[in-house]
Amino acid sequence: MSGRFSRLIYVGGLPADIRESEIEDLFYKYGRIVDIELKVPPRPPCYCFVEFESSRDADDAIRGRDGYNFDGCRLRVELARGGRGPPSSSERRGGYGGGGGGGSRFGVSRHSEYRVIIRGLPSSASWQDLKDHMRKAGDVCFAEVYRNSEGTYGLVDYTNYEDMKYAIRKLDDTEFRNPWTRSYIRVKEHKGGSPSRSRSLSRSRSPRKRSKSRDRSLSRSPIKASRPRSRS
Repeated sequence: MSGRFSRLIYVGGLPADIRESEIEDLFYKYGRIVDIELKVPPRPPCYCFVEFESSRDADDAIRGRDGYNFDGCRLRVELARGGRGPPSSSERRGGYGGGGGGGSRFGVSRHSEYRVIIRGLPSSASWQDLKDHMRKAGDVCFAEVYRNSEGTYGLVDYTNYEDMKYAIRKLDDTEFRNPWTRSYIRVKEHKGGSPSRSRSLSRSRSPRKRSKSRDRSLSRSPIKASRPRSRS
C-alpha cells in the first residue's frame, strides 16, 4: 500500500465521551499528525481516523496502540481500508468495516481566525508543550513553534473568539514550563499573516493520562519560578 492510505489509521472501540484532544494525546508521540477525524455514531462505540505525515509513523502507532486499554476500552488500531465511511455491523462489535465517502475535516492542524502569538518561549519548547500550556484557556485546534533571529515564538489557534480572549487575559505574563526549563511568556492577538514554513521542534516524549476534570480553570503549580530580570 502506498500514498495517503499508508499513512491513515483507523481507531475503533473509543469511549462515547472521547475528545479529539485525547486522541491526539494517545498518538502524538509516534509522529507528526496531519489530521484527526472523530466519528460519533448513534450507537457506540465511537471511532476515528488519524492521518500521519509518514507511513512509518502510522505503522509505529498501530504496533503501539492496537489492543491498548484506554479508559476501560480495548482499542483496535489498524490501517484504514477503503475510506472514511460509516462502520459496518462488524465494526460495532469491535472490528473494522470499510466504506466510501468522506466527511468534514476536524484535524489537529486545522487553522482558525482566532490566533494568538506567544513570545518569550525557551529554545527547548515543542509544539506539544505549547499546546498543553495554552489548553488551560480553551479549545486549541492548532499549535506550532518557530524560531528566528529574534528567538523562539509560537502560534496557537483557538476554535472560538471567547477562548482566544480568555487566553490573552489569563495566560499573558504567565510561567511556561517544560521538563528542561521555564520562562515567562507574553500572549497577544496575532493579526498578521502566517509565518514562513519552518521545521517542527521536537515533541515531549511522555503522553499524558486522561484527565477526569475538564473545567477551564488554570492549574496551580507548587513550583514558583523567579521572574527573569528582563524579557525581550
